Amino acid sequence: MQSRAKAFGHAVHPMLIVFPLGLLTTAVVFDVLHLVTDRPGFPVAAAYVIAAGVIGGVAAAVFGLVDWLAIPAGTRARRVGTLHGLGNAVVLVLFAVSWLLRAGTAEWVPGVWALVLGFAGLVLAGITGWLGGELIERLGVGVDDNAQLDAPSSLSRHTTPRHKPA
Repeated sequence: MQSRAKAFGHAVHPMLIVFPLGLLTTAVVFDVLHLVTDRPGFPVAAAYVIAAGVIGGVAAAVFGLVDWLAIPAGTRARRVGTLHGLGNAVVLVLFAVSWLLRAGTAEWVPGVWALVLGFAGLVLAGITGWLGGELIERLGVGVDDNAQLDAPSSLSRHTTPRHKPA
């Protein structure tokens, strides 16, 4: 099935997800750099990129929801898409709470819980990113009208071609 939300012939959701994923990852890098160097600029930078990443994630989610609603119910693709979307919603909540915990501190210095939430969000984003890859690469969602929406997992020993034979 082709993506329902396109710009200039390409699906919008995959174009948008690179921004929140990169920004939120960068926030964790800034947190690690702050822990290692204790330089005051890193927490401030992390707070700004978390805010931008959460906003970008919400924008990407809107287009992801549009595509998810077009996936037929009862398919593996729908189940994987549900886990992908819900998992990413949790990622955004984890980072948003991490941001809120920083907001009350001097110079945005994160406490232990703000760091834990950011690190957990990054790990979960890796898992949900894999699920998004499964949707596109294995199941063909958003790519091909002849998608195999019930293909087995990429981790399965059994393989099924993504495209139906002509």
